[in-house]
Amino acid sequence: MYISIWQASFGLNITFALLLSAHVLYLRRSTSLLMDSRTKQSPPTNGGSKKSVRAGLRLLLLVIFVGWIMMWIMLPVKVYKNVWTPKLNVKLNSKFIGSQGANLVIFTFPIMLIAALSCVYLHLESKHADNHKESSRSRLAVLRRPVLVKAPLGIVTSMELLFSAMFVALMIWSLGNYLYVNYQHLHMHKVGEKVWQAKFRAVFLRLGYVGNISWAFLFFPVTRGSSILPLVGLTSESSVKYHIWLGHISMVLFALHSIGFFIYWGLTDQMADGLEWSKDYVSNVAGEIAWVVSLAMWATSIPRVRRKMFELFFYTHYLYIVYLVFYLLHVGIAYFCTILPGVFLFLIDRFLRFLQSQKRVRLVSARVLPCETVELNFSKSPELHYSPTSMVYINIPSISKLQWHPFTVTSNSNMEPDTLSLAIKCGGSWSENLYKKLSSISCVVDRLDVSIEGPYGPNSPHFLRHDVLVMVTGGRGITPMISIIKEVIFRKNTSSNATPKLILISAFKKSADLGMLDLLLPISGTPWDLSGINLQIEAYVTTENQETESTAKLNPQTISFKPNVHDEPLTATFGPNSWLWLGVVITSSFIMFLLFLGILTRYYIYPIDKNTEKVYHYSGRALWDMFFVCICIAAAASGAFLWNKKNLSANRVQNKDIVTPTMSPAGLTTEYPIQELESVPRQSLAQATNVHYGSRPDLKNILFNCKDSNVGVLVCGPRKMRHEAAKICSSGLAENLHFEAISFNW
Repeated sequence: MYISIWQASFGLNITFALLLSAHVLYLRRSTSLLMDSRTKQSPPTNGGSKKSVRAGLRLLLLVIFVGWIMMWIMLPVKVYKNVWTPKLNVKLNSKFIGSQGANLVIFTFPIMLIAALSCVYLHLESKHADNHKESSRSRLAVLRRPVLVKAPLGIVTSMELLFSAMFVALMIWSLGNYLYVNYQHLHMHKVGEKVWQAKFRAVFLRLGYVGNISWAFLFFPVTRGSSILPLVGLTSESSVKYHIWLGHISMVLFALHSIGFFIYWGLTDQMADGLEWSKDYVSNVAGEIAWVVSLAMWATSIPRVRRKMFELFFYTHYLYIVYLVFYLLHVGIAYFCTILPGVFLFLIDRFLRFLQSQKRVRLVSARVLPCETVELNFSKSPELHYSPTSMVYINIPSISKLQWHPFTVTSNSNMEPDTLSLAIKCGGSWSENLYKKLSSISCVVDRLDVSIEGPYGPNSPHFLRHDVLVMVTGGRGITPMISIIKEVIFRKNTSSNATPKLILISAFKKSADLGMLDLLLPISGTPWDLSGINLQIEAYVTTENQETESTAKLNPQTISFKPNVHDEPLTATFGPNSWLWLGVVITSSFIMFLLFLGILTRYYIYPIDKNTEKVYHYSGRALWDMFFVCICIAAAASGAFLWNKKNLSANRVQNKDIVTPTMSPAGLTTEYPIQELESVPRQSLAQATNVHYGSRPDLKNILFNCKDSNVGVLVCGPRKMRHEAAKICSSGLAENLHFEAISFNW
């Protein structure tokens, strides 16, 4: 039995390592090819050395991560408990760190090192901006093809299915080995306890251990400014579904863990243990409070509840702070160290978002479209670069002081270096209030307070690797495609490399919604020529048979806002070297945490435990550690933020004094000039657009008629539309179709 377990552990580890290696190599293959082509324009030695550094960093990060996974695999095995643990405790559980020393080194330090080194890698990669078309030919491309399109999982690719299977195998493996080792050395919790009762208790105790594995990964997908997600080609937006999956898994396991213990206490007449808050062991009361809080979070996150009562879900989810505190008090700091990396990095990101959101961003102008859509144009620093399909979170205190809403950026940081734009279509009370507020303005506008977090998005425009890009949208889903089209226009005008042919398939309910295509046109200034790219727009109006006269001649309105000394242009949190500064914050905050922890343990806790008859309170240790985590993160992040703010203050003052071309001469609300309606961009847009009334797009026919060898299918719209496109691409009838969806809701 022991030999078979060891063999299974070794096989599981090797399989996981091979899959991870293949995934990382696939995701970085296109970047390597881009760097190969780039060296033709730069000094070979310098370009080659930087490429080697990045390749070396990727390999080092992969080795560290695989080693970390191996420790999770070995954690429940008998040899780890009986052979490794005593040796690790002697070496690592020193009087400076205490009982959490081994877990800090084995489970916390590797991920913190990966996060810091990833910042260096991403900084080096950002200095080699992609100016060439990517190659998509890869033997592993099939792993990114959808293989499962079905509720409740939604759209699942081969790669996601493989890694999900590996994760489930890890949990089954862990539970089986925990029970195997525990049953060999059965511990009777109470005098007179029967064997079956001890085994019953062991099952539900170990279910809690396995649930902890889910929590070790839970916070990585929702860390928006993560330095780890980009390494595997993910964004926080595309990773939200992993957070939801992990949340459901952990909720089921912790529910079984909690209910099982209540049954155990009832069967053994020990219900009083449910009220126990031990001084030298785990607190049962804290665990029960954490479970009740998690039930509230889980109940409001059910899709039906979340869609109908989003604000309830949103505010209830902030109970994660309460949950983390009581979860820590329940399991103790030594075991909490196994999930500490994800929590640590999430708290850094959350505090940096808080710092960024404290400033008011200068809103230069707003464009009110007749299709109940508003385009907001913000001033930004020219050093702030972002990729197409990036997102920002905005807050407008005059509408709601607490609500933050995500929107896709429609501007292009290359074509519009001083402006960041986003489009908001009415779809709820918040957006409707904003539309009414701006529509009613008919005089000089001094200011509209707006705060922004972001932008967040992919590191590079990966969609350029396709020969043909079919963009399928429904309603407001067209907004990320606007930024893609603008990027292709920029590439076409500044590079000799081929750009993909663009086919935009947009479905709208009403003919008035066709006005969203106006987002492709510049609000003013130098127009860009849409005729320079190979663009085909197929617009479908599904509920009308012809364009209505009431909306056919309505034009957008432009509202200009006066400059205000209290507003600032949008900048990256740490300026142009954000990744390096993030690495500094991660490294310095973690080192400070270890120093404070060592000082407290050596000169306060250790003397009490060793030199007196007292025992330092088990929960007190945990609270000290969490306090140090928060203080160190706040100190390191605030210091880095203030340092960069001081250095960038001169540039910000200069940007405030610039009169942007989007402002009308008198600062008044104006309608679009008639001459612009006949401009070259508008004519090009009209020529590229075919409008179909009273019908829906036949996606199967459209996609199967794309005969090019490499066709990207990018979908953003209702769930039914995304699922339909995913099923077509995964049918196996067209191997040239490569599917990708943009949505928080899969």
